[in-house]
Amino acid sequence: MKVDVVDPFGVVGDRVMTSLVLALDPAEVEQQFDHRLRIVLAGKEGSLRLRDIRVTRYKPGRRCLIEYDVEVERPGAPPEGVVLIGKVRARRFGKSGYRLLESFWNGGFMSDNPDGILVPEPIGTIPEFRMWLQRKVPGRPATDLLASPNGVALARQIAEAAHKLHRAGVPVERRHTMANELHVLQECLQRVAEAEPRWAGRTGKLLAYCYQLAAATPDPVVCGIHRDFYSDQVIVDGRRLYIIDFDLYCEGDPGLDIGNFLGHVTEMSLRTLGDPQALADLEGEMQERFVELSGEATRPAVQAYATLTLVRHIYLSTLFPERRSFTGHLLELCEERLGVKH
Repeated sequence: MKVDVVDPFGVVGDRVMTSLVLALDPAEVEQQFDHRLRIVLAGKEGSLRLRDIRVTRYKPGRRCLIEYDVEVERPGAPPEGVVLIGKVRARRFGKSGYRLLESFWNGGFMSDNPDGILVPEPIGTIPEFRMWLQRKVPGRPATDLLASPNGVALARQIAEAAHKLHRAGVPVERRHTMANELHVLQECLQRVAEAEPRWAGRTGKLLAYCYQLAAATPDPVVCGIHRDFYSDQVIVDGRRLYIIDFDLYCEGDPGLDIGNFLGHVTEMSLRTLGDPQALADLEGEMQERFVELSGEATRPAVQAYATLTLVRHIYLSTLFPERRSFTGHLLELCEERLGVKH
């Protein structure tokens, strides 16, 4: 049967991630899946049939996401359609990403956990592709649901998910500090100043106020954090939440995850609803639930990182043509939050 390969990005020409050529070759994929994944998905007597291959995300020379539609056949059972997500990152072999997700899966985030706070099922690795694979989860990104009537309840549940992640105790290999966060902001605001010289003075002053805010934020009790925790990284399927994409998982301030989430919500409110306060009730409930679970000492960091995330969005808005009209509004909003005096 012919296997459709959809590669809108032309990833087979990537000179850094050369294994992508094999990862998009149907014959090679079928052979590797049969060798490395068949028993996991279908058992010793079962079989796999590859149906389609799709490249869904790609950053040249850095990372690639590929979806594989697979039909799983087991003796005495009807065929089951499964979608596998394969991840390839430059200069990685996939083993560390797989082990990290497996640690969360086995640490209370597997599909039958009664609290409904889950991660995708890790399936395996294919060294020849420098890839690891997970099962694609059902549902919709929380981004699509936060402004719905159930948004506040969802926000509280997401706060609970973040707290569970922080308590999981999954080992970390890296650390992210407030100094690291400020370094990122400095680079971002410098790029804004270079692109818009008329704002150079304002972005410089804004950065100085960010340093003041950081200095006033108490030192944290660090733990494992997601570090890229926002609404697209939470998939909602009824009462079940799936946390995805642990590429930046590290040791850090637990307040960063919720602060980052809140900063994204404020930016989304401004950009899509025309008012940065449109989801203020939701933001407040999320913060309160997280502080209730993690302790009052985390509140200053949550609030600080929410503001610093919003400042970072000044730069992020310049990267997308459809968002550039909001750059000035974000700059004004951040100046107001930080009390910048002109």
